[in-house]
Amino acid sequence: MRLRVWLLACAMVSTSLAGCSTPPQPAGGLPLRKVSETALTGGAVRFDYTALDTGRGRLFIAHMGAGELIDVDVHTHEVVRTVPDLPDVHGVIVVPDEHRVYATATGNNQLVAIDEDSGRVVFRAPTDTYPDGLAYDPIRRAVWTTNESAGTETVVDAATGAIRATLPLGGEVGNVVYDSSVDQMVVAVQGRNDLVAIDPDSFSVTERIPTPGCDHPHGLALDATDQVMFVGCEANATMVTVDLFNRAVVDHHEVGETPDVLVYDSDAGRVYIAAESGWVSVFDHHQGHLTSRGSAHLADGAHSLALDPNSHHTYFPIPKGPMGSPVLWEFEPLDRQAA
Repeated sequence: MRLRVWLLACAMVSTSLAGCSTPPQPAGGLPLRKVSETALTGGAVRFDYTALDTGRGRLFIAHMGAGELIDVDVHTHEVVRTVPDLPDVHGVIVVPDEHRVYATATGNNQLVAIDEDSGRVVFRAPTDTYPDGLAYDPIRRAVWTTNESAGTETVVDAATGAIRATLPLGGEVGNVVYDSSVDQMVVAVQGRNDLVAIDPDSFSVTERIPTPGCDHPHGLALDATDQVMFVGCEANATMVTVDLFNRAVVDHHEVGETPDVLVYDSDAGRVYIAAESGWVSVFDHHQGHLTSRGSAHLADGAHSLALDPNSHHTYFPIPKGPMGSPVLWEFEPLDRQAA
């Protein structure tokens, strides 16, 4: 009864209010409890990647269906601004040292650099066909875009937008990660069912690691300390763990249909994987092997998330919340291990 009264009061708040905190609620079979809900803009259409600036408490959400980037203050639960004219926006990363946000405007085959303070577009750089995920190399101050259908990586100067290289990888590509421990880029090559390691100086492929049991590797999350990569396998609802030192798959787990976005909480030793089917799975990691902590259908369209490594809170943009409008759900971990 108290929850019903609260929901009614929240729904009656003026539509100019950007967010509304919620009483803590368990999230089905997941070790998570919802602690806030923030109203978002742009209509009940598809979201894609997110990026969190933990120092400023700003979350940047690619609202793909609306062709805009949403800038949310996660402390005040308010939308700060939206950045328009980003057709079919997919990937987004924030680089606090550059005071910039980078997003892939897939509809224009562009990488777009945005000033984090003002929301002003700084440059638009051409990519190959269908730019999707992004990674930042802080040593060379370069942004890497995975051009999914082209099967290439475009490397862009983070300051100027100049194209440094375009690398063909021999098949449709998934996501890219910068591995700071060994100073290399790692890309999921969906069209070949392998991971490739790339030297970021010479732009040459130094290693190919097969991913048996993983059909169409796409999403990536890295444990840089233990040198294992968690890989979402789009075509067979699986996540595999790849030992990068020994170049071998060491663990397999079933997850929701069409797994998409993965994040790793290194302090808690916890992996989150969100699928296109709206299922979210949570695993604890120990020496390359995973233990399931829960799996549940969170919401339709809940295929993307962000993690705050300090609070261990997770953020899920949902295209259609309880009132039919887009919302951002914030969760805290229920158990002590990740708290």
